[in-house]
Amino acid sequence: MVLYQLGWWLRVAPPKTLKIWIVKMRKLLTAVSIFVVTLAPAFVQAQTVNIYSTRQPDLIEPVLSAFTASTGIETQVLFAKKGLVDRVVAEGSLSPADVLMTTDIGGLITFVNEGVTQSVTSAVIEKNIPASFRSQDGNWFALTMRGRVIYASVDRLDIDSITYEELADPKWKGSICTRSGQHGYNLALIASMIDEIGEEAAETWLAGVRDNLARKPNGNDRAQAKGIFSGECDLGIGNSYYVGLMETNEKEPEQQDWRNALKVIFPNNDGRGTHVNVSGMAMAKYAPNREAALKLMEYLTTPEAQAIYAEQVFEYPINKSAKISDVVASFGIMNPDDRDLNVVGSLRSKASIMVDRVRFNDGPR
Repeated sequence: MVLYQLGWWLRVAPPKTLKIWIVKMRKLLTAVSIFVVTLAPAFVQAQTVNIYSTRQPDLIEPVLSAFTASTGIETQVLFAKKGLVDRVVAEGSLSPADVLMTTDIGGLITFVNEGVTQSVTSAVIEKNIPASFRSQDGNWFALTMRGRVIYASVDRLDIDSITYEELADPKWKGSICTRSGQHGYNLALIASMIDEIGEEAAETWLAGVRDNLARKPNGNDRAQAKGIFSGECDLGIGNSYYVGLMETNEKEPEQQDWRNALKVIFPNNDGRGTHVNVSGMAMAKYAPNREAALKLMEYLTTPEAQAIYAEQVFEYPINKSAKISDVVASFGIMNPDDRDLNVVGSLRSKASIMVDRVRFNDGPR
């Protein structure tokens, strides 16, 4: 029990403190690790999966509870909106993390690039998750997806379709609101455009979008809906799931007004499809409870689990056999771009450089 508590203290310690502690106590930790190996069977029998997540615990709790009810395996969640990768790196082989969960492709790629994941081979996962929504080497798997959609004013616009390319058309000058171009959600969209039309054309496009902005990029995706409600802009770039969050927000009913001021338009829906980003999971490199962790990962890809998780976060399940929630279905039918997210992830650094090069965050010229 003492060693188990020690592992969880290491988990919550700040990364810098943890690094110093590990250096100073290396000899002691070596002895402890030997002792832990001796007691390993007891930990296996405990059947608890330790999850490190950048998604809020309350959003994943329903599907984790369903997993425990189905298998008898317990779960524990460490939530950290920022600094999660640094913590796992600092913990090294002493990390109690079994499964890593995050909210976008950028986070999944970062996990892999920092060397904190391990490859997983599972016929169950491969059957449930299409190849374009998982890494080729089994280091990450998508769980749910959301469209990077257009919020359009229902009062001032009469449109039912649009393309990402059209956002650079001068007819929209002074009409568009968005968050920072350096945010992961926008970087993934820009990366998809680089892949679609080439780097040079994508830069011209991004400069055109910049010049059509109503103001400097700021706020989160909900702020873009608020901008439409206030009349600051007619079009907003945002994730589809925020619409569900606003629509059902009874604690802040003004957000329901923001939602009612807009309609959801899926760009390129009649062509290549709407750009999607994903939430996902990976097996931690030193997962101490690997067998139980794999059971959780496989469960999260099943139609049952996918429906529970996707409904909770107002996203679309990756497993095509899973039910889409009524709220999400009310947005309309989305034709997702099936572009390989491995490619999108690899182009994010180019997208980031491009955002700075065109000075996107400075706003319209």
